Amino acid sequence: MPPGPNLPALHRALVKLPGFAEVALDDLELFPTKGLAHDHVALAGRAILLRVPRQSQWALQAADNLAYQAACFERVSASGRGPKLHGVIAPAPEIPLGALAVERIDGRPPCLPGDLPALAEAMARVHALPLPPPEARPPLADHRDPVGGALREIEAQAAFLPEAKLEAESLAALQEELAWARNFAARVAKQEMPQPRSLVLTDTHPGNFLITAEGRAVIVDLEKALYGAPGIDLAHATVYSSTTWDPDSQAVLNREEVAGFYRRYLAILAETAGPARSAALAPWLLPLRRILFLRALTWCAKWRVQQTKTGGSDRPGARSTEDWSAENSDPALIAHVAGRVDDYLSPAALALMRADWAADSPLRGALPGSLD
Repeated sequence: MPPGPNLPALHRALVKLPGFAEVALDDLELFPTKGLAHDHVALAGRAILLRVPRQSQWALQAADNLAYQAACFERVSASGRGPKLHGVIAPAPEIPLGALAVERIDGRPPCLPGDLPALAEAMARVHALPLPPPEARPPLADHRDPVGGALREIEAQAAFLPEAKLEAESLAALQEELAWARNFAARVAKQEMPQPRSLVLTDTHPGNFLITAEGRAVIVDLEKALYGAPGIDLAHATVYSSTTWDPDSQAVLNREEVAGFYRRYLAILAETAGPARSAALAPWLLPLRRILFLRALTWCAKWRVQQTKTGGSDRPGARSTEDWSAENSDPALIAHVAGRVDDYLSPAALALMRADWAADSPLRGALPGSLD
């Protein structure tokens, strides 16, 4: 099991931040490990959570990773659907990836399908934020061609498919989807089709949200926000590989429920950002669902290969880069992820997800004029 964060070192750094001088070491409480990339430490008597990176999922160096995550919280919180940032603890020898002090959201995990409207509303609020001028977007990634950018990520992850020990039927299904994605990306580039873009959350599986007592959905995992395609967020919130990922919010949605989610989102976006924005986005949502499917499933293949390899704990600076090795996570969590990955890469699960864009899918009625 990987070591947890150094609480005394965290405390010594925390009390140097404005407003935290009175916090005692005993006030720090380490939460049970739930995710692959962070530890979380609560502060007794305060609605504050210390978010301590265990790795950078984008292989950023420690200071860059921390600055990126801080910007994510600052920008998404402007929508009222993300926690506020209260302080930054810089990387140090005893805290190699630093930490963020963020607002602790009092809420429960989403219950699907009942909370789908709240998830749709939260994402519409974030996506309706004005797109800042290019010079104001860093340090967040700025995907000028979201489809092409997603395909590059997919291709990099797809390189692991030959080693992932897939059943022949699964491999064939993913290769068919890859062929479609390459063709779609080429069409988009050739036709110079304007792609709707906004601030997006990227990692929107339901387990990354909490539902407040007022019924608002708040996203609490914000390390991957960027400027890109809103449709990726919507797909990630509702595809089978996301809704069954987190045990606390696990559900299998039917296509009518997913179609209702999309309709709700488009209606709220029309109210907040204007009907033209909503109408321009709608034709992109189904093909972006296919793109997200590929991004998620090729990541599963990559994880299956990489988690069996020895991590980089003996390499200089290793903890500031991406590390999916089993030694960097709790064994129970590894077992959970392995079970999910095995399910998602099975022929049955792949067929279930691919049916979303079949000719008779209800999603085609909810999203008319699809570009795929």
